[in-house]
This record gives sequence, C-alpha cells and structure tokens, in this order.
Amino acid sequence: MTMLEASRESRDGLKVALGRPQVTAAVDLGASKVACFIMKPDGVRRVDRTLTASGVAHVQSRGVRNGAIINIDEASEAVAQAVERAESMAEVRVQGVTVTTAGGQLAGRRVAGRVSLGARPISDEDLARAIRSAMAQLKLQDRKAIHILPVSWSVDAQAGIRDPRQMFGRALGVELLVVTIAEAAYRVLATCVERAHLTFEGVAAAPFVSALAALEEDEMDLGAVCIDMGGGSTSAAVFAGGSLVHVETVPVGGQHVTSDIARGLSTSWAGAERIKSLHGSAIASANEDKEMIEAPPRGDDPGAGPVIAPRSLLKGIIAPRVEETLELLRDRLKASGVPVEPGAGLILTGGASQLAGVREVALRVFDRPVRLGRPRRVPHLADAASGPAFCAAAGVLQRAAFGPREAVPARALVNFGVRREPMDARTNPVIRAAVWLRDNL
Repeated sequence: MTMLEASRESRDGLKVALGRPQVTAAVDLGASKVACFIMKPDGVRRVDRTLTASGVAHVQSRGVRNGAIINIDEASEAVAQAVERAESMAEVRVQGVTVTTAGGQLAGRRVAGRVSLGARPISDEDLARAIRSAMAQLKLQDRKAIHILPVSWSVDAQAGIRDPRQMFGRALGVELLVVTIAEAAYRVLATCVERAHLTFEGVAAAPFVSALAALEEDEMDLGAVCIDMGGGSTSAAVFAGGSLVHVETVPVGGQHVTSDIARGLSTSWAGAERIKSLHGSAIASANEDKEMIEAPPRGDDPGAGPVIAPRSLLKGIIAPRVEETLELLRDRLKASGVPVEPGAGLILTGGASQLAGVREVALRVFDRPVRLGRPRRVPHLADAASGPAFCAAAGVLQRAAFGPREAVPARALVNFGVRREPMDARTNPVIRAAVWLRDNL
C-alpha cells in the first residue's frame, strides 16, 4: 500500500468514525403551529449542499400564546402529535429533538476578548483562551446562552479573519455574539418536550435558523436582515460579513392581527383567522369599499346572522397592526446600534409574512429591498411545507448537516456551562479537530 493510499484509507476511516447522529429532528414550537422535520443520515448531499427531510408534519399549536407556553400539557400533546406524524412518514423513531422558538425574550449581546500569543502557530487552545477572555465579561443573570458565535477574529492589527488557526502574531482577538433566552422559558421548553416522552436536546433561536434556511451565502456576506414573522412574536437576525451580528425580537405577531380582527368585526377567533387567510391584506385594493365579506357571529345563538362588513374595514384593521409591528422592530434595531449594511436586503420568513401586502409594508417601513424566504436547501419539500412558515425547522436540519462557518472549540463552551445544541454533536476538542480535518481535507 502506498503512502497516498494509506492517507486516503485513514481519512475514509475517520469519516466513518465521525458519522453524524442517526436521526436529526427539529420541532418548531410556535403560537400558530407545531412543525416537525426529521432527517436521516443519508439525507445530506454534500455535492450540492442540499438536504432531504424524510419526515415532515405540522399540527395546530395548543397551549402557546404570544410566543410563551401557557399550558404545558396541551403544548406537549401538540409536540408529541407532530413528532409522531413525522415519524410515521419517515418510518423511524425519534429519541431527541431540538426546539426552535422566537419566544423566551431572545436577546443578543456582543463581547470581545484578547489574549497574547507565543512564537508558535495559533491553535485551538489559543482560540479557547480568547473565547474565555470574552466570556469572562458576560454575566448571565437568570438567562441561558443558546448560541455563542464568533463575529470576527483578529490577529494583531488584522481584523475580519474567519479562521486564525496556523497564523502567527503577538495578540489574538475575538468578538462574540452571545444569544440568550430567559432561563425560566428554557426550563419550560425542556419540561414540555420531556412530557412528550422525548429527549430535550436544546434550543435554537428561530430568526437565526430561519436565516440559515432562507439566505444565500452572498446575502450573509454583503449584509441582510432576516425577519421571522411568527404567530406570537416577530424577530430579526442581522448578518454582516458572513456572520450573525445581532438578534432582536418584539412580542407581537400574526395572532395579534387575528385578535384585532375578532374584536373589530365582533366575530369568533376561528372566524377571524379564516377571514384573514381568505380576504386579509395590509394594502388597499380596488373596489374594497364595495366588496363585502361575511364572518360568523360570536356565541351559539342559532338566530344570529353572519357579520357583514366591507373589505376596506378589514384592511383598516390589519394594516395598522402590521405597520406598527415592523416599525417597532425597526426602531429596536436602530436603538441597538447594530451595523446594518447600507445595501442589506430584508428576507421575510414565518407564517405571518405570507399575508398579502406584508412585503409592500416592509418595503415602505425599512426602505430596503424585500423578498419572501423559503427553505432553499430542502428542494424536495411538498408545497404545503415549502413556504416561509417552515424555514425555522429546515434551518435546524441545515445547521445539523453543515453547521455555522466559524470554528469554535467545544471546550470553550463546556467550561462556561453552555449546553451545545444537538445540531452540533461535537463535544470535545479532539473530535472538533477531527471534524475540521474531515471537512477540509
């Protein structure tokens, strides 16, 4: 056997030894729906970087309001039902799931660290020391870190480095984005999943994983804002230079629009949701003053007739709420001081983004190009599961398959008690280094 053949055989053995988990399962726990995506090991195509979801299911959400779980039993039943249906489609059994949510008061904070270097090349241990230096400045009072992502590395005066290993210099610096969730919300999510007889493997921020599913790589490099419009909240993930640089959320979403319609038209919640889906729009249309819509009355009075109102009234209810929500998010992004690139576009995901006219309102509020996002790396999804509402679940699978670009030594996270999401099963520096070799040789 030649040396080249031996090297190839060694790499092949390494790839087998570092095989990914048998099944990856994501649960998108929203206020309107609970979706479950399942991916088998053979669902990853590295040639064209696409995925195949072998099991997909979604059910109506229960026990969740405004992005928070208000009834654990009802929420766990919905999770169990969604997972069971996806399991039946995939013909596999799921042990653990990653939950994606925009609730729990998601927040992002930037911290920086800097350490001195010796004469040797920069190693994983140097990266770990820099991360420890940055994390030492962070106090997580009643909050749980769910993502710790390097925004950029620097060596001496050279900034914007994505992977400084094997470089030389006198000082190594790192800027981190730490995404956190309220610890109480984290525990409630864990309890909900465990009551569904599943293993809770962590939380992923919905705007972050939605962006992974919907954004092109050049959009991340040049700058983009992914706005995830869910039922209970509206959140944003800001990208610049190929990295996630900020996460923001406001506790207003599509369910608030439904509630406004139910109150404004004196109809039931179900009737308001149906009217919103069939006739709802956030922009004016022709002849809307003459076009009448019917809504079922509240209560069970058999003698009560339907509620009849002009479509212009419906638009007058929807438009102010959508505009207010997007303006509130815009103002919070400005107040955060996050550097949004001048040419950065907006990508809308989430079920509420599919409401007619939302794109036009977002264009007016942000004065930036706007498009609807879809799970771009899962091309074989059925039409019912291929829209903006399913980007978060698809994004969890994508991160499990390809991960974030930046290399973060796992030990740096373990030392701070930060639980790694199941989408990255590498839990020690030896495996982390081996994975890098497998992916780059």
